[in-house]
Amino acid sequence: MKKYRSYRLSLGWQILIGLILGIVLGVIFYENKMAITAMQNIGNMFISLIQMIVLPIVVSCLTVGIANMGDIHKLGRIGGKTIIYFEVMTTIAIALGLLIGNIFHPGSFIDIHQLHSSDISQYVSSAKSAKDSGIWATLLGIIPTNFFKSLGEGDMMPVIFFSVFFGLGTAAIGKQGQVIIDFLDAVSQVMFRVTNWVMHTAPIGVCALIGVTIAQMGISALAPLGYFILLAYGTMALFIVVFMGIVARMFGFRLKDLLFVIKDEAVLAFSTASSEATLPRLIDKMDKFGVSQGIVSFVIPTGYTFNLDGSAIYQSLAALFLAQAYHIDLSLGQQITLLVVLMITSKGMAGVPGASFVVLLATVSTIGVPMSGLTFIAGIDRLVDMGRTAVNVVGNSLATVVIGRSEHEFSEEKSQNYLAELHAAKAK
Repeated sequence: MKKYRSYRLSLGWQILIGLILGIVLGVIFYENKMAITAMQNIGNMFISLIQMIVLPIVVSCLTVGIANMGDIHKLGRIGGKTIIYFEVMTTIAIALGLLIGNIFHPGSFIDIHQLHSSDISQYVSSAKSAKDSGIWATLLGIIPTNFFKSLGEGDMMPVIFFSVFFGLGTAAIGKQGQVIIDFLDAVSQVMFRVTNWVMHTAPIGVCALIGVTIAQMGISALAPLGYFILLAYGTMALFIVVFMGIVARMFGFRLKDLLFVIKDEAVLAFSTASSEATLPRLIDKMDKFGVSQGIVSFVIPTGYTFNLDGSAIYQSLAALFLAQAYHIDLSLGQQITLLVVLMITSKGMAGVPGASFVVLLATVSTIGVPMSGLTFIAGIDRLVDMGRTAVNVVGNSLATVVIGRSEHEFSEEKSQNYLAELHAAKAK
């Protein structure tokens, strides 16, 4: 009997097909309100499914990981390393965006008054509330007065804060805490199984999300800002290949291997422009890749708030782009001030919806750019958001391996076995 090989598309290819179909549907249904509403709701349903599973995975994995770690001094050391690493990489990303903006001058080729403006009222209100809250309110907001309220609102940092202390408390009571560890370990396994089911709907969700973006905006709206979009993507690619590549080499592994492991998640992040969509699978994959569970479950969720390299590149490049478009010549001192302001505001507003755009709103006034100028790039924000989200995901994966290796909690054998398993699956 003749045997036939069965071909099955990987999740990455399914998502890419969904992306292409979404672009086609967006062009076909341009400004069709009924189709836009349908695609918007389908896309929102997919994002809601992801949000449904994110926090249970974070709570269960982080609590178990910290409980197994069981040492508050070790946790403090890991936490300190993680925050310093995040700050250094984010600063490099902001500086790179400013450097590229100064070299290529994307705003000098634009007549700002000929661009189509978009409504940014939702971002303005978010920026004002974030500005009014200040750094102290942000720090106070990390400590949950009601853990279940934070859980219900999907507020990541208070949930992480509680889970860390709950894990330490679980470790402190010894054998009695084993019941909690076993229970939460089972919860995490269940949620990873649910994640696999939810991921089957990813191509449909991606198709709807990109479709509604193109249908609302139209392809023609991209043409005047095409140079800026290409420059933003080129800068992000440069940051991954050069700077992330150097960091990987410094810590004794190849960035190429990491990118191979997370390629499906990077495509998913790019397609949905949602970091949350990749978080459950990223935690699972980094554990399989050889990083200890405690470090994975601490670094990745924290990175989603503090390590947004793609967003940092976009914010600095966009700020300089708008300054150039309005013929505002920024001195070196003003650009250094902009770098410092972006370093602070990007950390304080990371949890705000449309955070990158909100950060821009809060900072452009410091360099003399009118707030109305942001209406001209609001239309392409979603398109650039896809790229910066993918960079954020790669950056957080890299951070996990870096911290794991620096703590000697990275299994080379487990890593090589997992890579071999993935290559074998690809060959089939």
